[in-house]
Amino acid sequence: MTESEAEAASGALLSRAKQGRERILSAIREAAIAEFSRHGFKGASTKAIAERAGLTKPQLHYYIASKEELYEELLYSVLNGWSGAFQFDSQSDDPKKVLSTYVRKKLDYALDNPGLSRIFTTEVLGGGRNLGKYWPVAVKSTQQKVDLIHRWIAEGRMRAVNPTLLLMQIWGMTQHYADYGVQVHIMLGLAPDEPIDREPIVRELTSFVLLGCGLAPD
Repeated sequence: MTESEAEAASGALLSRAKQGRERILSAIREAAIAEFSRHGFKGASTKAIAERAGLTKPQLHYYIASKEELYEELLYSVLNGWSGAFQFDSQSDDPKKVLSTYVRKKLDYALDNPGLSRIFTTEVLGGGRNLGKYWPVAVKSTQQKVDLIHRWIAEGRMRAVNPTLLLMQIWGMTQHYADYGVQVHIMLGLAPDEPIDREPIVRELTSFVLLGCGLAPD
């Protein structure tokens, strides 16, 4: 075997090893989401996470340092996802467009990541002890949105509302479809694993928000 052939073979082995590791880490992440979303931090065990991921407990701990570290990683992946995806265009003079986009993105994220949404909700219901680093960031991000809504109101672009309450109502309405997925499926007459048609939900929620702000829905 030539030197170049040896280098190519070594590279292929490293690539397969990397892909194998990524698959295992992905399986661990999905297993952890399932366990934490069902049982919370206290109720979930590394043994159950390992079994769900198809690993032994010692194998699991080869890839993760602790349950606490894994939980925090998942919890903050939700928070980082929200921070990155749900920014308002601070220069926009079109509250109808901005609010409509916000409702859709929030609902899509909740339905695309129901387990992560429930992890956050369970954490908050448990007192939010692991969210100390998150609240200042969340308050700052929310205040930026509140300031923009106040500007729209002052300019007569929308009805006077309490911006903070408006945002929290949007959070509650959109996350409901992930956090209460079992109830949603039953009420809509869907099988447990049947996908939810989100378009009617988007239309209803968007109309509800816009009408409450004195804006005409499309």
